[in-house]
Amino acid sequence: MGLFNRKKVKNEVETIIQTDEVLLNALLKGEPIDRKMAMSIPAVADDVDFICNTIAMIPIKLYKEEKDGIKEIDDPRVDLLNDNTKDTLTGVQFKKALVEDYLLDKGGYAFIKKSRNKVLSLHYVESAQISISKNTDPIFKSYDIMVNGTTYKDFDFLKILRNTKDGASGTSVISQVSKALETAFQELKYQYSLLKSGGNKRGFLKSDNKLTEEAMNKLKEAWNNLYANDNENKCIVLNNGMDFKECSNSSVEMQLDNTKKSLKQDIHDVFHIKDNWKDTFKTAIQPIIAEIECSLNRDLLLESEKTNHFYAFDLKEILKGDMKERFEAYKTAKETGWITPNEIRYLENYDKIEGLDIIAMSLGNVIYDVNTQEYYTPNTDSSKSMSKGGEENEEEQIL
Repeated sequence: MGLFNRKKVKNEVETIIQTDEVLLNALLKGEPIDRKMAMSIPAVADDVDFICNTIAMIPIKLYKEEKDGIKEIDDPRVDLLNDNTKDTLTGVQFKKALVEDYLLDKGGYAFIKKSRNKVLSLHYVESAQISISKNTDPIFKSYDIMVNGTTYKDFDFLKILRNTKDGASGTSVISQVSKALETAFQELKYQYSLLKSGGNKRGFLKSDNKLTEEAMNKLKEAWNNLYANDNENKCIVLNNGMDFKECSNSSVEMQLDNTKKSLKQDIHDVFHIKDNWKDTFKTAIQPIIAEIECSLNRDLLLESEKTNHFYAFDLKEILKGDMKERFEAYKTAKETGWITPNEIRYLENYDKIEGLDIIAMSLGNVIYDVNTQEYYTPNTDSSKSMSKGGEENEEEQIL
């Protein structure tokens, strides 16, 4: 701490009066960290952007369970989620904003504008604008949502909540791991203070003679100019009898690099960011996707739809980043007989080709046509209907 700044610490706690490390001072004071401060930490901003952007670019689809399987449904609500929310945000911006609030605030909230049973638009609302009014019953919980003095029912909003216990508001990453983020933020402030000083060493001036008040003021001004952060090359001239004594490095300065690496890894652990993509997806991305899917099923489906309709992220889009891996997976799926060439073309956004709705069977290269439900054996040039074949087998058993 500089010689002329010692007066600023007179009112500090006894244990830190003699301490000159900026980072240690802040930690001992227990300075709280908010969302804006957290996002000023590069590692936090990087992890949050990675998670939000990854989820935002994955399309959401609506499916229906039918007797003959699960089928994708073309529904206007899907377009609201992926493309045009009918608000100022696009579908990608909408999802990104919700996930960011999910991580850094009490949750992601969006107002659902309806006309009877039809969803007309989705309107993202910042978490700071949301107030929750809950009842006091610990069993039969209920709550209202207030925005700008207007009260809404819980079903008027889409709610994406992290670690919630009441279904009304969640727990942010910041509140759970504030100490780790406080340490990272104070380290950033410390580095910034060093940068402002131009990297000059701290120290104190020693004079053999007593200085007048005018000389002291001029010396202070020259000293402040020396430590100003600009591009000018400045120097200070010491009169005869004056000497500069350099302070030794503090413990914080000597361990700054090690602390920086450790804190960055701690922040990655907070957001479950791993060294490889697959582990990161399982720990950081997939739990949030599951939460969003459950919330969409609860808040955007009609009661009559909840028995056989569901929303799901189309995770095939994530696999498109590695073409070789993707095509090898298609090859395996086709050779094992559970996907047709036309289905592969559909996944790759190509048009259907007549005659490619076939599955290669392993027994003598028998081909099964899923449209006509007929088996074709190339080596005998014969076809047989699956239903007729079943009837013939039954007649043979009777005889």
